[in-house]
Amino acid sequence: MSASRHLTPDRPRRALRAIRAVFAASLVAVATIALPGGALAQSRIKDIADIEGVRDNLLVGYGLVVGLNGTGDSLNNAPFTEQSLVAMLERLGVNSRGSRLRTDNVAAVMVTANLPPFARQGSRVDVRVSAIGDAESLLGGTLLVTPLLGADGEIYSVAQGQVAVGGFSAQGQGASITQGVPTVGRIASGAIVEREVTFAFDSLEQVTIALRNPDFTTAQRIASAVNAYMGGAIAKATDPASVRVQVPAQWQGDVAGLMTQIEQLRVQPDQVAKVVIDENSGIIVMGENVRIDTVAIAQGNLTIRITETPQVSQPGPFSQGQTAVVPRTNIQVDQGEDRKLAVLPKGVTLQELVDGLNMLGISPRDMISILQAIKAAGALQAEIEVM
Repeated sequence: MSASRHLTPDRPRRALRAIRAVFAASLVAVATIALPGGALAQSRIKDIADIEGVRDNLLVGYGLVVGLNGTGDSLNNAPFTEQSLVAMLERLGVNSRGSRLRTDNVAAVMVTANLPPFARQGSRVDVRVSAIGDAESLLGGTLLVTPLLGADGEIYSVAQGQVAVGGFSAQGQGASITQGVPTVGRIASGAIVEREVTFAFDSLEQVTIALRNPDFTTAQRIASAVNAYMGGAIAKATDPASVRVQVPAQWQGDVAGLMTQIEQLRVQPDQVAKVVIDENSGIIVMGENVRIDTVAIAQGNLTIRITETPQVSQPGPFSQGQTAVVPRTNIQVDQGEDRKLAVLPKGVTLQELVDGLNMLGISPRDMISILQAIKAAGALQAEIEVM
């Protein structure tokens, strides 16, 4: 009786746990059917596309870095540095024109920055400082006030601050060492935005989504996902790189809110079959859509080793001979292991293609030649891009 009293209350709990397990399994099955290929293979629209008009603007300026420890420009070899230094001193009330300056603590630099979209006056951006003269290092230098101009010639920000350099250079009488690039540095939040780039985003009646990797299929999938979410035909793929979205009436004046909803939608990006090859480093990258027709591959290797072991010939006593070096050459020919002909059937997947090539025991550089030969034979259904 005591055993039955202990077991009876657990029966509803076990039944409830079983119902929950069945319900969870059904949810997984439904999710698997609704999302072919798995949800993990899908990407958010914001990760594969940009909003047209929402972009950075490039800024550039010319300035001077001072306070260097004798590693600046040689004024004899960099006259523009001397001219800039004289002009700066004149603006500060110091007349140095006509005198011969001999300082090596100043370097002329180019200052670059990216002005982010919707940057407001008073906000700060990072800048990059690069020497243009014969300065050895910018370590410890300070960038003086430098206006940064846009493509239209207008000043959009002003940069100044301590230059942070990642590399260094040291030199002695008999040796020198350089690590990194000491003539390039950064100033975190070194520029203050002085002019805004006006863009009335909320007043737009239509928005264009620009794909980072243009593709007809991906563009159509984005349009379909947007239309399905909004419940109407407001999106249309106009070309492989653009999807035009008409702003609905209920979202007029709140385009930012609309794009917040759209950019979170997930789609499956498509891509062309491509093989990217870097012959310098021997790197091969193949997309998942790479396919080949039936082809037979054989790869052999011929190695010839020539070893020189010269010997000294010493004449006998009282022979009136001379000591001479006699060459001794050893030549070895290695044809490598016998490689059989490997047959790759038609329509194999990327994994099967890699496995088939690995069966031959070839190196990445030999694999590059094999892939190019397969492409020349018309059996590789992919584009080869050599970097």
